[in-house]
Amino acid sequence: MSSLITPELVILDRDLGTDRATVIRTLATLVVQNGRATDVDALFADAWARESQTDTGIPGGLAIPHCRSEAVTVPTLVMARPNPGVDFGSDDGPADIIFFIAAPAGADQAHLALLSTLARSLIREDFTAALRSAPTPQAVVDLVNEALAPAAPAAAESDAATGTAAATSTGTAATTGTATSAPSTTEDKPVLIAVTACPTGIAHTYMAADALAAAAKRAGAELHVETQGSSSVTPVDPSVIGRASAVIFAVDVDVRDKNRFAGLPLVQAPVKRGIDEPDKMIAEALAAAKDPNARRVSGGGAEPATAGDDTRNEHIGQKLKRYLLTGVSYMIPFVAGGGLLIALGFLLAGYRITDNAGEIVLTNSLLNLPDGGLGQYLGAVAYVIGNASMGFLVPALAGYIAYAIADRPGIAVGFTAGAVALVMNAGFLGGLVGGLLAGFIAWAIGRINVPRWLRGLMPVVIIPLVGSIFASGLMIVLLGGPIAALMTGLSSWLNSLTGTSAVLLGLILGAMMAVDLGGPVNKVAYAFAVAGLSAGSFENQAPWAIMAAVMGAGMVPPLALALATLVDRKLFSAAERENGKAAWLLGAAFISEGAIPFAAADPLRVIPAGIVGSSITGAIIMGTGVTSQAPHGGFFVFFAIGNFGMFVLAILVGTIVSAGLVILLKRFVRRRPVADETTTTDVTAVEQGIPATV
Repeated sequence: MSSLITPELVILDRDLGTDRATVIRTLATLVVQNGRATDVDALFADAWARESQTDTGIPGGLAIPHCRSEAVTVPTLVMARPNPGVDFGSDDGPADIIFFIAAPAGADQAHLALLSTLARSLIREDFTAALRSAPTPQAVVDLVNEALAPAAPAAAESDAATGTAAATSTGTAATTGTATSAPSTTEDKPVLIAVTACPTGIAHTYMAADALAAAAKRAGAELHVETQGSSSVTPVDPSVIGRASAVIFAVDVDVRDKNRFAGLPLVQAPVKRGIDEPDKMIAEALAAAKDPNARRVSGGGAEPATAGDDTRNEHIGQKLKRYLLTGVSYMIPFVAGGGLLIALGFLLAGYRITDNAGEIVLTNSLLNLPDGGLGQYLGAVAYVIGNASMGFLVPALAGYIAYAIADRPGIAVGFTAGAVALVMNAGFLGGLVGGLLAGFIAWAIGRINVPRWLRGLMPVVIIPLVGSIFASGLMIVLLGGPIAALMTGLSSWLNSLTGTSAVLLGLILGAMMAVDLGGPVNKVAYAFAVAGLSAGSFENQAPWAIMAAVMGAGMVPPLALALATLVDRKLFSAAERENGKAAWLLGAAFISEGAIPFAAADPLRVIPAGIVGSSITGAIIMGTGVTSQAPHGGFFVFFAIGNFGMFVLAILVGTIVSAGLVILLKRFVRRRPVADETTTTDVTAVEQGIPATV
């Protein structure tokens, strides 16, 4: 097994700057320079994506940025002791000890166990104190190797020997060894279960497990922890679940098999809270166990909450937005595949293929081609498949909105309500309403306190049956007709948009795409465009024009920053110039995240410039009738874009305008002194909620 850390991978008492993105790129560069990864940009992108999900700073002046990446060839630790410290989002201030964990995408179980052991060692005060006083890089390496040594034999034993930590009646979590839940030595000790999980499953998963276990010991509780990390997972014994008083989900991803815990009082929060506030979470779980009105895991999973969200403080608007955007995110693959296939069908067989595609597919084959030849046949096949995929748009939207509200039991109820919305010609608005209706009805049914023997039937029989009757019944009897009328009115209004009205809509949509680069405003514009795609046709091309405006506007910010770094390199740091190279491809593919590093470092000058350019692009596209039948892909889906030349010209104009404004603002608009820039180095506001598709 190769060494995880060497003296060349240790940085002591150096000024690495105060911007965490720059620090992570510096550490990623060091990994590549030592031959342990192949691509700085790819490794940084993966690490930054993880950092964008949850701050990796933890109490005690520590930070553990980490990721799994295809670019990593050898599991690696980089340790930095920066001076001054760097803010990684911990409540107690900047981090003066940083461990960057870079694991290969397919890292073996033994290495993953060692990386997890290191993360757990960082909650030991004696270990962190020794790191702070280590005089040389070699001394740091020796300390790390000593911390890892006890885990090495156990880590290599078997797959069953990793992945789950058990806190028995002593309150101490086991290492990454087999999770055997020891019986309580005291009959009256409350029994709790905790599930911990983070997106990469390397660091926070296990640190939260240990922190909660220690807190349980202090509280006199018996805690059993299931770590759903990167290694194999050993589930908590069902007999323990039967004795448990409450369950804690400290997670940033979905909990696997949540229905095992149905009926148990639930405390749920991001995995980082399990590290930062373990005593509070244990206290909340003990209180919930005694509260008959406490939030509980419903018949098929957790109550309406996405993994890792502590939703108790959300107001109704935030919850609705979360539900709707969950539905849109699951709907997008149907739209993407279907829209591109339909466009491909038009490319191969012409636009009139809509008249007889079904007949061609049913009556012809590769051995019996239609009169139009192979192109007409393949075009008909592509159109039929794409049209079938697009047919799932409304049911998938409704089904996964219901899933966001009621978890797995809501899916069937939501899909049925969405299908009924199609029958009623209620379109995507019917899907939105039907999904919300189905989700809340399924959730309400799941809240009914039924005998334990009946709980197994709730998610698979009772909730789908009763929920579908009520949700779909209401859609047919009361809501479908009015919503269909509203959809007809909306379609007529969109068709009537010409000239100034269309340009104004393009300006608004373009600004929304650039104002927060993947945040809530951006998501609203993108969701509006994608949800309307199914209503587009050659008689009603307005939805396609809206999609083109949104996609083109979203491509402008990364392309503009790439151009600016090329035109005036001196205005940008070395790291930003490297980001600029990658931003060309990201922008061309409609991946707005390419502009995030620039906006994070200098939001007050970068974001306004992006808004202006994106608005201009959106206005030009809407004003000239450019269309897109694809919800994503940028220049790479040229065959799905009507008037592609004007699409390119609109993006080029917006890119040049934004790039010019960025350069002018950086040259002539003075930034505040670094000491006062508490907001420009904190990228949390820019990071939150960035979807992978925009």
